[in-house]
Order: sequence, then structure tokens, then C-alpha cells
Amino acid sequence: MWLAAAELRPVGRDAYATELEAAKASSTLQLLFKAARLLNERAVERLRRLTKVPVRAAHTTLLPHIDLEGTRLTELARRLGVSKQAVGQLVDELVEMGVLERAADPADARAKLVRFTRRGRAGLFEGLAVLKELERELEQRLGAATMRTVHDALGVMVASYGEAAPRR
Repeated sequence: MWLAAAELRPVGRDAYATELEAAKASSTLQLLFKAARLLNERAVERLRRLTKVPVRAAHTTLLPHIDLEGTRLTELARRLGVSKQAVGQLVDELVEMGVLERAADPADARAKLVRFTRRGRAGLFEGLAVLKELERELEQRLGAATMRTVHDALGVMVASYGEAAPRR
């Protein structure tokens, strides 16, 4: 429905681009997505420098979906909404880096679980330390009260979509 309405607007390319940018700028969630992307890029670059591991943004997209006890590849593909082959390539890269391993699934000997290695578990804390550093920088720009408000608002958003809100 929205596409049909947009197609009916008789606007030129420049007018369309201007209208699109205004619509994006007025969208809180668009700003949230953009901020998340920019922060993720910055965090990945810092993590690369800190750990000397050639981690990419695609890897950081995968990591939150891996349960500490391990997760099957097919489940990871479902959670990410991508093919098993795409997840398999990311897992292969992270196995090569020493972050993940494949282990037998105790519930089904034919299946494998993807789980964090000892190095990978330590890396989770390294990644969180980088995020804390970025948060401190943001807090300097925004102020402590605004950062608390942002944290609380994001916690409510997470909880409203079915996950427990993180404690501060």
C-alpha cells in the first residue's frame, strides 16, 4: 500500500531524495538503526586493534545469537534469517580465529553445537569493555542523565519485544 502511494507522487529525483531524507531524519527508529550501525563499526575497529583478531561486523552480528551452552547451525541461521551456508561461513571464520568451536550435541550425536572457546568467552568481555569505553565517550557528549534515560528507554524497548531488559 505505501509503495503504491509513493509511486503516484509526481516528484523529480532531487525532490524525492529530499523527501526521503526528511522522512528518515524524522524517524526515531531510523536514527536508532543508524546509530547502532555507526557504533558497531567503531566498536569492531577498536576490537580489531585491541585483540589483533580480524573480526568483522558480520561476526558481531552472529555472536549474540550463540547460547553459552552452544547452538546448532540451523538454529543460528533461523535466528539471523539467513542461509545455513552463510552462517556456516561465518562460523568457519570464527573457528579459524579461535573464537568458536564445533562440539557434539549431547542431545543428538549426529548434530553439532557451535559454542565459544575459552578464547571466545574471554573475547566477549573484551568486546563489552570496548562498548563501555564507547558509552563513556557518549556520556561525555550527552551527559549522565541523558545516558541513563537512553539506557532505560532501550531496556523498555527490549522488554516490550519479549526479552528481559538488562540491568544497569
